[in-house]
Amino acid sequence: MTKGILGRKIGMTQVFAENGDLIPVTVIEATPNVVLQKKTADTDGYSAIQLGFEDMRAKLANKPRTGHAAKAETAPKRFIREIRDANVAEYEVGQEVKVDTFAAGDVVDVTGVSKGKGFQGAIKRHGQSRGPMSHGSRYHRRPGSMGPVAPNRVFKGKLLPGRMGGDIVTVQNLEIVKVDVERNLLLVKGNVPGAKKALVKVQSAVKAN
Repeated sequence: MTKGILGRKIGMTQVFAENGDLIPVTVIEATPNVVLQKKTADTDGYSAIQLGFEDMRAKLANKPRTGHAAKAETAPKRFIREIRDANVAEYEVGQEVKVDTFAAGDVVDVTGVSKGKGFQGAIKRHGQSRGPMSHGSRYHRRPGSMGPVAPNRVFKGKLLPGRMGGDIVTVQNLEIVKVDVERNLLLVKGNVPGAKKALVKVQSAVKAN
């Protein structure tokens, strides 16, 4: 069954393993989440738990959000996400989910919104090759052919310049190196999507061996 928690990406650092290996880690601060709702196959067609993360100022919350949080006897939450295929029976509405739901050595998938890069060319955005940079070349960093002559249009899906980044990205099979219960921190091996202070969702790996 899937376990999960919401948190904020604090940044990256490094820790030493017992054998002296240097491990790059991302620090995720996951203050206690609250279970706002339980969804079951009978009532909703699928099983999931709905988690709320980070209190919202009461004046900023509308009535539906306030009422939804009140059922769990908690304050309105700024971020609400679902953890699919969770063992719903283990959770109760209003229960807190803390970092100790995971342990060192667990393998997780981390989902976040990648950093926005703005408008970028085809080389940076899609990894295309450039033309010769020598004198006389009229083809340096252009996107290349737009397609055949016959249809008289550019086909959908052509790799062209445009807005890059700002996508929902999941990095799979990351190992949890350490769980700091006192400071609500998860240390995850490697890098995770998003800028510092960005929201991330940590859940059990789908493809774990």
